[in-house]
Amino acid sequence: MKYVITGSLGHISRPVVQELIKAGHEVSVISSSTNKKAEIESLKAKALIGSVEDAGFLTAAFAGADAVYLMIPPNFAPADWPAWMRQVADNYAAAIEKNKVKKVVQLSSIGAHLGQGAGPIDGLAYLENKLKQIPGTDVKALRPSYFYYNLFSMIPLIKQAGIMGSNFGNPDEKLVLVHTDDIAEAAMEELLKLSFTGHSVRYIASDERSVSEIAGVLSEAIGKPGIPWVGFTDEQSFGGMLQAGLSQTIAEGYTQMGKSIREGKVQEDYWKNRPASLGRVKLEDFAKVFAGAFEAEPASV
Repeated sequence: MKYVITGSLGHISRPVVQELIKAGHEVSVISSSTNKKAEIESLKAKALIGSVEDAGFLTAAFAGADAVYLMIPPNFAPADWPAWMRQVADNYAAAIEKNKVKKVVQLSSIGAHLGQGAGPIDGLAYLENKLKQIPGTDVKALRPSYFYYNLFSMIPLIKQAGIMGSNFGNPDEKLVLVHTDDIAEAAMEELLKLSFTGHSVRYIASDERSVSEIAGVLSEAIGKPGIPWVGFTDEQSFGGMLQAGLSQTIAEGYTQMGKSIREGKVQEDYWKNRPASLGRVKLEDFAKVFAGAFEAEPASV
């Protein structure tokens, strides 16, 4: 089988590539960085160096593929983040359709059922909908929950103000958390089996914890027990992100996403279709990694 994997050699894509190669498949990896070429080839995969903004490149890259793993890569540079995500989604969908790719596993997100009003999740929902419209292509949309790694953004806040917090954190609803290892395991399973038909969704989660529990476990891990989780207004959250150096379009997206989480909208379909089992990486496991990152990051002057 011939696979094309987007996402370069990130936390999810690398183990997926390694497992597919181990299973004897032909794997090509798309990366925008020429510096990744040798590393990709060292895994016995083919390196396809180019930009997901280049529709022609993607069409050529997907030629002959039996299955493709799609993810819209992170990008903090665009002047209009939603428009950029839609452009990449359009390019992916066009390349899939032109090459008549039969099977697609897409990295989407919890909250994609909304379609709009959830910040960057809207771009992933847009791609889900574009893929649905392609005749003859079976799609499995992976919808992971809130990434543990997003909690690293709390480290400067702890060091500067002695708190954790965001514009979300509804005390009446647990925050659903996920580790990239558990996402990679689900992606590998779907790509190896390729048993899905039509358009179907798979939710992926590792743990379900309240924000007070999250603050408690992480503060214990760094030796500073009792750090509270503080709820911010949308205006405070937006202003804080601008002050931290994020662009307006990125800050707007994350503020909107946080608002939608707080209002219970992002996770509503997850609770209706909760997976039968959760992933292996629990909050206490991630807390050890968080503690190491906390120690490594210098205090702000």
